[in-house]
Amino acid sequence: MTSRRRFLQGSTTLVAATIAGTMQALHVRQARAWSGSAGWVDSPYGPIAPVRDLDTGLPLLQLPQGFAYRSYGWTGDPMMDGQACPSHHDGMAVVASSDGADLDLVLVRNHERGAAPAIAAAGMYDSAAARRTLAGGGATTLRFRGRRWVGMEASLGGTVFNCAGGPTPWGTWLSCEETLIDLSPQGGRKHGYVFEVRAQSGETTGRPIVTMGRFMHEAVAVDPATGDAYLTEDSRNKAGLYRFRPADTSGRPGSYEAGGRLQMARVVGRRNGDLTAPSRGDTHRIEWVDIADPDADPVDIALPDFDGPTTVSGPFAQGWAAGGLRMSRGEGIWHRDGKLFIVDTSAGVNLMRARGHGRGAVWEYDLARGTLKALFVSMSEEASNHPDNITLSPRGGIVLCEDGGGVDDRYGFGNRLVGLTRDARSYALAKNHIVLDAPQLARAGKRVAPGDYRSAEFCGACFDPLGGVLFVNIQSPGITFAIWGPWPRGNL
Repeated sequence: MTSRRRFLQGSTTLVAATIAGTMQALHVRQARAWSGSAGWVDSPYGPIAPVRDLDTGLPLLQLPQGFAYRSYGWTGDPMMDGQACPSHHDGMAVVASSDGADLDLVLVRNHERGAAPAIAAAGMYDSAAARRTLAGGGATTLRFRGRRWVGMEASLGGTVFNCAGGPTPWGTWLSCEETLIDLSPQGGRKHGYVFEVRAQSGETTGRPIVTMGRFMHEAVAVDPATGDAYLTEDSRNKAGLYRFRPADTSGRPGSYEAGGRLQMARVVGRRNGDLTAPSRGDTHRIEWVDIADPDADPVDIALPDFDGPTTVSGPFAQGWAAGGLRMSRGEGIWHRDGKLFIVDTSAGVNLMRARGHGRGAVWEYDLARGTLKALFVSMSEEASNHPDNITLSPRGGIVLCEDGGGVDDRYGFGNRLVGLTRDARSYALAKNHIVLDAPQLARAGKRVAPGDYRSAEFCGACFDPLGGVLFVNIQSPGITFAIWGPWPRGNL
Protein backbone atom coordinates (compact mmCIF):
# COMPACT_ATOMS: atom_id res chain seq x y z
CA MET A 1 0.00 0.00 0.00
CA THR A 2 2.91 2.33 0.50
CA SER A 3 5.53 3.97 -1.67
CA ARG A 4 7.68 0.87 -1.07
CA ARG A 5 5.96 -0.67 -4.06
CA ARG A 6 5.85 2.06 -6.65
CA PHE A 7 6.71 0.84 -10.11
CA LEU A 8 8.26 2.48 -13.15
CA GLN A 9 7.66 2.05 -16.83
CA GLY A 10 9.78 3.24 -19.71
CA SER A 11 10.87 2.75 -23.31
CA THR A 12 14.29 1.71 -24.47
CA THR A 13 14.33 2.74 -28.13
CA LEU A 14 13.12 5.61 -30.27
CA VAL A 15 10.82 3.26 -32.17
CA ALA A 16 9.26 1.99 -28.97
CA ALA A 17 8.85 5.54 -27.70
CA THR A 18 7.10 6.56 -30.94
CA ILE A 19 4.74 3.60 -30.75
CA ALA A 20 4.08 4.28 -27.08
CA GLY A 21 3.32 7.93 -27.82
CA THR A 22 0.82 6.99 -30.52
CA MET A 23 -0.78 4.39 -28.28
CA GLN A 24 -0.89 6.84 -25.38
CA ALA A 25 -2.75 9.42 -27.43
CA LEU A 26 -5.29 6.75 -28.42
CA HIS A 27 -5.55 5.57 -24.83
CA VAL A 28 -6.13 9.10 -23.50
CA ARG A 29 -8.94 9.67 -26.03
CA GLN A 30 -10.53 6.34 -25.06
CA ALA A 31 -10.13 7.04 -21.36
CA ARG A 32 -11.72 10.48 -21.68
CA ALA A 33 -14.63 9.03 -23.60
CA TRP A 34 -15.06 6.29 -21.02
CA SER A 35 -14.78 8.60 -18.01
CA GLY A 36 -17.32 10.97 -19.52
CA SER A 37 -19.89 8.23 -19.98
CA ALA A 38 -19.38 5.38 -17.54
CA GLY A 39 -16.60 6.71 -15.32
CA TRP A 40 -16.06 10.09 -13.65
CA VAL A 41 -19.11 12.16 -12.69
CA ASP A 42 -19.80 15.20 -10.54
CA SER A 43 -20.27 14.33 -6.89
CA PRO A 44 -23.86 14.23 -5.57
CA TYR A 45 -22.45 16.09 -2.56
CA GLY A 46 -21.15 18.96 -4.68
CA PRO A 47 -17.63 20.29 -5.27
CA ILE A 48 -14.94 19.99 -2.62
CA ALA A 49 -12.85 22.77 -1.06
CA PRO A 50 -10.46 23.12 1.91
CA VAL A 51 -12.16 22.77 5.31
CA ARG A 52 -10.48 23.53 8.64
CA ASP A 53 -10.08 20.83 11.27
CA LEU A 54 -12.27 21.55 14.31
CA ASP A 55 -9.39 20.61 16.66
CA THR A 56 -6.24 22.13 15.15
CA GLY A 57 -7.78 24.78 12.90
CA LEU A 58 -5.62 23.53 10.01
CA PRO A 59 -7.10 22.97 6.51
CA LEU A 60 -6.10 19.31 6.28
CA LEU A 61 -8.89 18.01 4.02
CA GLN A 62 -10.96 19.17 1.08
CA LEU A 63 -14.62 18.24 1.58
CA PRO A 64 -18.05 19.16 0.17
CA GLN A 65 -19.99 22.05 1.66
CA GLY A 66 -21.69 21.16 4.94
CA PHE A 67 -19.10 18.59 6.06
CA ALA A 68 -16.88 18.90 9.14
CA TYR A 69 -14.20 16.78 10.80
CA ARG A 70 -11.91 16.30 13.76
CA SER A 71 -8.36 14.95 13.51
CA TYR A 72 -6.86 12.71 16.17
CA GLY A 73 -4.08 10.27 16.91
CA TRP A 74 -1.32 12.06 15.05
CA THR A 75 2.02 10.30 14.97
CA GLY A 76 3.82 11.23 18.20
CA ASP A 77 0.69 12.24 20.13
CA PRO A 78 0.66 10.82 23.68
CA MET A 79 -1.61 7.80 24.19
CA MET A 80 -3.45 6.88 27.38
CA ASP A 81 -0.89 4.17 28.16
CA GLY A 82 1.97 6.67 28.08
CA GLN A 83 3.43 5.70 24.71
CA ALA A 84 3.72 7.99 21.71
CA CYS A 85 1.24 7.19 18.96
CA PRO A 86 3.00 5.00 16.35
CA SER A 87 3.39 6.10 12.74
CA HIS A 88 2.18 4.69 9.41
CA HIS A 89 -1.55 4.51 10.10
CA ASP A 90 -3.34 2.01 7.85
CA GLY A 91 -6.37 -0.30 7.94
CA MET A 92 -9.07 0.38 10.53
CA ALA A 93 -12.63 -0.50 11.51
CA VAL A 94 -15.27 0.09 14.16
CA VAL A 95 -15.41 -3.09 16.27
CA ALA A 96 -17.81 -2.12 19.07
CA SER A 97 -20.55 0.44 19.70
CA SER A 98 -23.21 1.30 22.24
CA ASP A 99 -26.34 3.38 21.80
CA GLY A 100 -26.50 5.76 24.74
CA ALA A 101 -27.21 9.47 24.70
CA ASP A 102 -24.10 9.71 22.52
CA LEU A 103 -22.85 7.02 20.16
CA ASP A 104 -19.86 5.39 21.89
CA LEU A 105 -17.46 3.61 19.53
CA VAL A 106 -14.31 1.48 19.70
CA LEU A 107 -12.05 1.38 16.63
CA VAL A 108 -8.87 -0.60 15.97
CA ARG A 109 -6.20 0.88 13.71
CA ASN A 110 -3.21 -0.82 12.07
CA HIS A 111 0.32 0.57 11.80
CA GLU A 112 2.26 -0.56 8.73
CA ARG A 113 5.73 -0.46 10.24
CA GLY A 114 8.73 -2.74 9.87
CA ALA A 115 12.00 -2.03 11.64
CA ALA A 116 10.95 0.57 14.22
CA PRO A 117 10.62 0.94 18.00
CA ALA A 118 8.18 -1.67 19.25
CA ILE A 119 4.57 -0.98 20.13
CA ALA A 120 4.33 -2.25 23.71
CA ALA A 121 0.94 -3.97 23.98
CA ALA A 122 -0.75 -6.70 25.96
CA GLY A 123 -0.83 -8.79 22.80
CA MET A 124 2.79 -9.30 21.69
CA TYR A 125 3.85 -11.73 18.97
CA ASP A 126 7.57 -11.52 18.21
CA SER A 127 8.89 -10.06 21.46
CA ALA A 128 12.51 -10.91 20.65
CA ALA A 129 12.44 -9.05 17.35
CA ALA A 130 10.49 -6.22 18.96
CA ARG A 131 13.21 -5.73 21.55
CA ARG A 132 15.71 -5.34 18.70
CA THR A 133 13.38 -2.83 16.94
CA LEU A 134 12.91 -5.26 14.04
CA ALA A 135 9.15 -5.67 14.51
CA GLY A 136 7.62 -2.25 15.01
CA GLY A 137 4.18 -2.97 13.56
CA GLY A 138 0.94 -3.63 15.34
CA ALA A 139 -2.35 -1.96 16.20
CA THR A 140 -3.83 0.69 18.45
CA THR A 141 -7.34 1.02 19.84
CA LEU A 142 -9.25 4.32 19.68
CA ARG A 143 -12.44 5.54 21.34
CA PHE A 144 -14.92 8.05 19.98
CA ARG A 145 -17.99 9.42 21.77
CA GLY A 146 -20.52 11.90 20.51
CA ARG A 147 -18.44 13.77 17.97
CA ARG A 148 -15.22 13.81 19.95
CA TRP A 149 -12.21 11.57 20.30
CA VAL A 150 -11.73 10.38 23.89
CA GLY A 151 -8.64 8.13 23.93
CA MET A 152 -6.25 5.62 22.35
CA GLU A 153 -3.93 2.86 23.55
CA ALA A 154 -1.76 0.06 22.16
CA SER A 155 -3.41 -3.30 21.50
CA LEU A 156 -1.01 -5.40 19.34
CA GLY A 157 2.79 -5.35 19.03
CA GLY A 158 5.75 -7.36 17.79
CA THR A 159 4.37 -7.68 14.26
CA VAL A 160 5.55 -6.40 10.87
CA PHE A 161 3.84 -4.28 8.19
CA ASN A 162 0.29 -4.52 9.52
CA CYS A 163 -1.42 -3.27 6.41
CA ALA A 164 -5.16 -3.76 6.27
CA GLY A 165 -7.40 -6.41 7.78
CA GLY A 166 -11.09 -6.45 8.58
CA PRO A 167 -13.74 -6.48 11.30
CA THR A 168 -15.48 -9.67 12.44
CA PRO A 169 -19.22 -10.06 13.12
CA TRP A 170 -18.33 -10.85 16.75
CA GLY A 171 -16.71 -7.48 17.41
CA THR A 172 -12.97 -7.93 16.89
CA TRP A 173 -10.40 -6.81 14.30
CA LEU A 174 -8.27 -9.10 12.12
CA SER A 175 -4.89 -7.43 11.63
CA CYS A 176 -2.94 -8.67 8.59
CA GLU A 177 0.82 -8.64 8.05
CA GLU A 178 1.84 -7.76 4.50
CA THR A 179 5.23 -9.46 4.47
CA LEU A 180 7.04 -12.76 4.00
CA ILE A 181 9.99 -11.79 6.20
CA ASP A 182 11.54 -14.43 8.42
CA LEU A 183 13.25 -12.92 11.46
CA SER A 184 14.27 -16.25 12.98
CA PRO A 185 17.91 -15.84 11.81
CA GLN A 186 17.95 -12.68 13.98
CA GLY A 187 16.45 -14.51 16.94
CA GLY A 188 12.88 -13.59 16.05
CA ARG A 189 10.03 -15.44 14.32
CA LYS A 190 8.45 -15.86 10.91
CA HIS A 191 5.98 -13.20 9.79
CA GLY A 192 3.15 -12.93 7.28
CA TYR A 193 0.19 -13.89 9.46
CA VAL A 194 -3.22 -12.68 10.66
CA PHE A 195 -3.86 -11.71 14.29
CA GLU A 196 -7.14 -11.09 16.11
CA VAL A 197 -7.36 -7.88 18.16
CA ARG A 198 -10.08 -7.76 20.81
CA ALA A 199 -12.28 -4.75 21.54
CA GLN A 200 -10.79 -4.77 25.04
CA SER A 201 -7.15 -4.34 24.07
CA GLY A 202 -5.85 -6.14 27.15
CA GLU A 203 -7.56 -9.36 25.98
CA THR A 204 -5.58 -9.55 22.72
CA THR A 205 -3.43 -12.70 22.68
CA GLY A 206 -0.86 -11.84 19.98
CA ARG A 207 -1.27 -15.40 18.69
CA PRO A 208 -0.90 -15.83 14.89
CA ILE A 209 -3.73 -17.58 13.06
CA VAL A 210 -1.34 -19.77 11.10
CA THR A 211 -4.00 -21.66 9.13
CA MET A 212 -5.15 -18.38 7.55
CA GLY A 213 -1.92 -18.59 5.57
CA ARG A 214 1.50 -17.02 5.46
CA PHE A 215 1.59 -14.58 2.55
CA MET A 216 1.55 -10.86 1.68
CA HIS A 217 -1.78 -10.28 3.39
CA GLU A 218 -3.78 -7.18 2.61
CA ALA A 219 -7.35 -7.38 3.86
CA VAL A 220 -10.00 -9.81 5.07
CA ALA A 221 -13.81 -9.88 5.14
CA VAL A 222 -16.01 -12.33 7.04
CA ASP A 223 -19.27 -13.80 5.76
CA PRO A 224 -21.55 -13.57 8.82
CA ALA A 225 -23.78 -16.37 7.51
CA THR A 226 -21.03 -19.00 7.54
CA GLY A 227 -18.12 -17.53 9.49
CA ASP A 228 -15.86 -18.04 6.45
CA ALA A 229 -13.19 -15.40 5.93
CA TYR A 230 -12.05 -14.15 2.51
CA LEU A 231 -8.52 -12.79 2.14
CA THR A 232 -6.62 -10.78 -0.47
CA GLU A 233 -2.93 -11.03 -1.36
CA ASP A 234 -0.87 -7.99 -2.40
CA SER A 235 1.90 -9.45 -4.54
CA ARG A 236 2.29 -8.02 -8.01
CA ASN A 237 0.73 -10.32 -10.67
CA LYS A 238 1.06 -13.30 -8.30
CA ALA A 239 -1.82 -12.55 -5.97
CA GLY A 240 -4.38 -15.16 -5.07
CA LEU A 241 -7.85 -14.78 -3.59
CA TYR A 242 -8.35 -17.01 -0.53
CA ARG A 243 -11.08 -18.45 1.67
CA PHE A 244 -10.58 -19.60 5.27
CA ARG A 245 -13.10 -22.08 6.68
CA PRO A 246 -12.79 -22.14 10.49
CA ALA A 247 -12.85 -25.35 12.48
CA ASP A 248 -14.69 -23.52 15.27
CA THR A 249 -17.81 -21.93 13.79
CA SER A 250 -19.11 -20.52 17.07
CA GLY A 251 -18.40 -16.95 15.98
CA ARG A 252 -16.70 -15.95 19.23
CA PRO A 253 -13.54 -13.95 19.89
CA GLY A 254 -10.62 -16.33 19.52
CA SER A 255 -12.53 -18.92 17.48
CA TYR A 256 -10.25 -18.52 14.44
CA GLU A 257 -7.24 -19.29 16.63
CA ALA A 258 -8.53 -22.90 16.79
CA GLY A 259 -7.50 -23.31 13.15
CA GLY A 260 -9.29 -24.17 9.94
CA ARG A 261 -8.89 -24.88 6.24
CA LEU A 262 -7.39 -22.46 3.71
CA GLN A 263 -8.50 -22.48 0.08
CA MET A 264 -7.67 -20.50 -3.06
CA ALA A 265 -10.10 -19.35 -5.76
CA ARG A 266 -10.13 -20.95 -9.21
CA VAL A 267 -12.14 -19.95 -12.28
CA VAL A 268 -14.50 -22.76 -13.22
CA GLY A 269 -13.41 -24.43 -16.47
CA ARG A 270 -10.31 -22.29 -16.82
CA ARG A 271 -6.97 -23.37 -15.42
CA ASN A 272 -4.89 -20.49 -13.94
CA GLY A 273 -7.39 -17.82 -14.87
CA ASP A 274 -5.66 -14.47 -15.35
CA LEU A 275 -7.79 -11.65 -13.91
CA THR A 276 -5.08 -8.98 -13.91
CA ALA A 277 -6.54 -7.03 -16.84
CA PRO A 278 -10.34 -7.09 -16.58
CA SER A 279 -12.88 -5.11 -18.55
CA ARG A 280 -15.97 -3.77 -16.86
CA GLY A 281 -18.67 -6.43 -16.72
CA ASP A 282 -16.34 -9.44 -16.99
CA THR A 283 -17.95 -12.27 -15.02
CA HIS A 284 -16.50 -15.59 -13.86
CA ARG A 285 -17.82 -18.56 -11.91
CA ILE A 286 -15.56 -19.39 -8.97
CA GLU A 287 -14.71 -22.63 -7.19
CA TRP A 288 -12.21 -23.30 -4.42
CA VAL A 289 -9.17 -25.58 -4.12
CA ASP A 290 -7.60 -26.66 -0.82
CA ILE A 291 -4.17 -25.43 0.33
CA ALA A 292 -2.50 -28.38 2.05
CA ASP A 293 0.17 -26.36 3.86
CA PRO A 294 -0.92 -22.76 4.59
CA ASP A 295 2.35 -22.11 6.48
CA ALA A 296 4.62 -23.18 3.63
CA ASP A 297 7.69 -21.03 2.94
CA PRO A 298 7.97 -18.92 -0.24
CA VAL A 299 9.22 -20.72 -3.35
CA ASP A 300 10.37 -19.80 -6.86
CA ILE A 301 8.08 -20.85 -9.72
CA ALA A 302 7.60 -19.99 -13.39
CA LEU A 303 4.72 -17.63 -14.14
CA PRO A 304 3.54 -15.92 -17.33
CA ASP A 305 4.88 -12.35 -17.79
CA PHE A 306 7.97 -13.00 -15.67
CA ASP A 307 11.48 -13.50 -17.02
CA GLY A 308 12.53 -16.67 -15.28
CA PRO A 309 11.36 -18.05 -11.93
CA THR A 310 9.83 -15.59 -9.49
CA THR A 311 9.28 -15.85 -5.75
CA VAL A 312 5.70 -16.47 -4.64
CA SER A 313 4.12 -17.29 -1.30
CA GLY A 314 3.78 -20.93 -0.32
CA PRO A 315 -0.05 -20.81 -0.42
CA PHE A 316 -0.03 -19.17 -3.87
CA ALA A 317 2.36 -21.82 -5.25
CA GLN A 318 0.05 -24.60 -4.06
CA GLY A 319 -3.10 -22.91 -5.34
CA TRP A 320 -1.50 -22.09 -8.69
CA ALA A 321 -0.41 -25.71 -9.14
CA ALA A 322 -4.07 -26.69 -8.61
CA GLY A 323 -5.21 -24.26 -11.31
CA GLY A 324 -5.98 -21.27 -9.08
CA LEU A 325 -6.51 -17.76 -10.44
CA ARG A 326 -4.32 -14.71 -10.07
CA MET A 327 -5.06 -11.02 -9.68
CA SER A 328 -2.71 -8.08 -10.11
CA ARG A 329 -2.58 -6.78 -6.51
CA GLY A 330 -5.38 -7.70 -4.17
CA GLU A 331 -6.12 -4.89 -1.72
CA GLY A 332 -9.30 -3.95 0.15
CA ILE A 333 -12.26 -6.28 0.65
CA TRP A 334 -15.61 -5.60 2.36
CA HIS A 335 -18.77 -7.66 2.96
CA ARG A 336 -22.30 -6.35 2.53
CA ASP A 337 -25.59 -8.23 2.09
CA GLY A 338 -24.19 -11.49 0.79
CA LYS A 339 -21.61 -9.93 -1.49
CA LEU A 340 -17.90 -9.18 -1.26
CA PHE A 341 -16.44 -6.05 -2.82
CA ILE A 342 -12.79 -6.64 -3.70
CA VAL A 343 -10.23 -4.10 -4.88
CA ASP A 344 -7.39 -4.91 -7.27
CA THR A 345 -5.31 -1.75 -7.08
CA SER A 346 -3.42 -2.13 -10.37
CA ALA A 347 -5.85 -4.16 -12.47
CA GLY A 348 -6.98 -3.01 -15.88
CA VAL A 349 -5.53 -2.44 -19.32
CA ASN A 350 -2.90 0.23 -19.83
CA LEU A 351 -1.87 1.87 -23.10
CA MET A 352 0.37 -1.07 -24.04
CA ARG A 353 -2.31 -3.59 -22.92
CA ALA A 354 0.09 -5.22 -20.49
CA ARG A 355 -1.47 -7.35 -17.80
CA GLY A 356 -2.09 -5.71 -14.46
CA HIS A 357 -0.75 -2.25 -15.27
CA GLY A 358 -4.08 -0.46 -15.02
CA ARG A 359 -5.50 2.11 -12.61
CA GLY A 360 -7.48 -0.33 -10.50
CA ALA A 361 -10.72 -2.29 -10.39
CA VAL A 362 -13.49 -3.31 -8.00
CA TRP A 363 -14.83 -6.86 -8.21
CA GLU A 364 -18.18 -7.99 -6.79
CA TYR A 365 -18.31 -11.59 -5.57
CA ASP A 366 -21.80 -13.00 -5.05
CA LEU A 367 -21.46 -15.54 -2.24
CA ALA A 368 -24.68 -17.40 -3.07
CA ARG A 369 -24.09 -17.65 -6.82
CA GLY A 370 -20.32 -18.04 -6.71
CA THR A 371 -19.85 -15.41 -9.43
CA LEU A 372 -17.13 -12.76 -9.61
CA LYS A 373 -17.97 -9.65 -11.67
CA ALA A 374 -15.83 -6.63 -12.57
CA LEU A 375 -18.08 -3.89 -11.19
CA PHE A 376 -15.74 -0.95 -11.83
CA VAL A 377 -12.53 -0.66 -13.86
CA SER A 378 -10.65 2.64 -13.87
CA MET A 379 -9.47 3.68 -17.31
CA SER A 380 -7.99 7.00 -16.26
CA GLU A 381 -6.26 8.73 -13.36
CA GLU A 382 -9.30 10.95 -12.92
CA ALA A 383 -11.75 8.04 -12.62
CA SER A 384 -9.65 6.50 -9.84
CA ASN A 385 -5.91 6.33 -9.31
CA HIS A 386 -5.00 2.98 -7.73
CA PRO A 387 -7.79 2.46 -5.17
CA ASP A 388 -6.72 0.51 -2.11
CA ASN A 389 -8.89 0.11 1.00
CA ILE A 390 -12.65 -0.05 0.46
CA THR A 391 -15.69 0.36 2.67
CA LEU A 392 -19.47 0.52 2.29
CA SER A 393 -21.80 2.81 4.17
CA PRO A 394 -24.87 1.41 5.97
CA ARG A 395 -26.83 2.82 3.00
CA GLY A 396 -24.78 0.70 0.59
CA GLY A 397 -22.55 3.34 -0.99
CA ILE A 398 -18.94 2.48 -1.82
CA VAL A 399 -15.91 4.54 -0.74
CA LEU A 400 -12.42 3.89 -2.15
CA CYS A 401 -9.12 5.07 -0.62
CA GLU A 402 -6.57 6.10 -3.25
CA ASP A 403 -2.90 5.18 -3.05
CA GLY A 404 -1.65 6.35 -6.43
CA GLY A 405 0.65 9.17 -5.36
CA GLY A 406 -1.89 11.92 -6.01
CA VAL A 407 -4.02 13.28 -8.85
CA ASP A 408 -3.83 16.81 -10.25
CA ASP A 409 -7.45 17.65 -11.09
CA ARG A 410 -9.84 20.61 -10.84
CA TYR A 411 -9.29 20.66 -7.06
CA GLY A 412 -5.51 20.75 -7.21
CA PHE A 413 -3.04 17.98 -6.36
CA GLY A 414 -3.51 15.17 -3.84
CA ASN A 415 -4.79 11.68 -3.13
CA ARG A 416 -8.55 11.32 -2.81
CA LEU A 417 -11.41 9.48 -1.24
CA VAL A 418 -13.49 8.35 -4.21
CA GLY A 419 -17.17 7.47 -4.06
CA LEU A 420 -18.95 5.15 -6.48
CA THR A 421 -22.51 5.80 -7.56
CA ARG A 422 -25.05 2.99 -7.75
CA ASP A 423 -24.19 2.48 -11.42
CA ALA A 424 -20.46 2.33 -10.56
CA ARG A 425 -19.41 5.80 -11.68
CA SER A 426 -16.76 7.55 -9.61
CA TYR A 427 -16.62 10.97 -7.97
CA ALA A 428 -14.39 12.92 -5.59
CA LEU A 429 -15.64 12.77 -2.02
CA ALA A 430 -12.57 14.22 -0.30
CA LYS A 431 -8.97 15.17 -0.98
CA ASN A 432 -5.74 15.13 1.01
CA HIS A 433 -4.80 18.79 1.56
CA ILE A 434 -2.03 18.37 4.15
CA VAL A 435 0.81 20.89 3.73
CA LEU A 436 2.40 21.76 7.08
CA ASP A 437 5.08 24.21 8.14
CA ALA A 438 6.90 24.43 11.45
CA PRO A 439 4.91 27.37 12.90
CA GLN A 440 1.59 25.63 12.15
CA LEU A 441 2.77 22.45 13.84
CA ALA A 442 4.06 24.34 16.86
CA ARG A 443 0.74 26.10 17.34
CA ALA A 444 -1.14 22.80 16.99
CA GLY A 445 1.23 21.01 19.39
CA LYS A 446 2.07 18.27 16.89
CA ARG A 447 5.35 16.36 16.62
CA VAL A 448 5.45 15.41 12.95
CA ALA A 449 7.93 16.86 10.46
CA PRO A 450 6.91 19.82 8.27
CA GLY A 451 6.22 18.94 4.67
CA ASP A 452 3.83 18.48 1.77
CA TYR A 453 1.92 15.25 2.48
CA ARG A 454 -0.72 15.50 -0.25
CA SER A 455 0.64 12.42 -2.04
CA ALA A 456 0.18 10.24 1.07
CA GLU A 457 -2.49 7.58 0.86
CA PHE A 458 -5.92 7.48 2.41
CA CYS A 459 -6.55 4.20 4.24
CA GLY A 460 -8.76 2.54 6.83
CA ALA A 461 -12.06 4.10 5.75
CA CYS A 462 -15.05 2.85 7.75
CA PHE A 463 -18.44 4.15 8.91
CA ASP A 464 -20.07 3.98 12.32
CA PRO A 465 -23.01 1.51 12.44
CA LEU A 466 -25.58 4.29 11.91
CA GLY A 467 -23.71 5.84 8.99
CA GLY A 468 -23.32 9.25 10.59
CA VAL A 469 -19.52 9.40 10.79
CA LEU A 470 -16.87 8.29 8.30
CA PHE A 471 -13.50 7.47 9.86
CA VAL A 472 -10.34 7.40 7.78
CA ASN A 473 -6.55 7.62 8.08
CA ILE A 474 -3.89 9.37 6.07
CA GLN A 475 -0.81 7.20 6.41
CA SER A 476 1.83 9.93 6.46
CA PRO A 477 2.40 11.94 8.60
CA GLY A 478 -0.08 9.63 10.35
CA ILE A 479 -3.45 11.20 11.19
CA THR A 480 -6.92 9.77 11.88
CA PHE A 481 -10.08 11.69 10.95
CA ALA A 482 -13.76 11.56 11.90
CA ILE A 483 -15.90 13.19 9.16
CA TRP A 484 -19.61 13.95 9.28
CA GLY A 485 -22.09 15.89 7.20
CA PRO A 486 -25.25 15.61 5.07
CA TRP A 487 -24.76 12.01 3.92
CA PRO A 488 -28.39 11.56 2.75
CA ARG A 489 -27.71 14.20 0.09
CA GLY A 490 -25.93 11.48 -1.91
CA ASN A 491 -25.68 7.69 -2.04
CA LEU A 492 -23.38 7.30 0.97
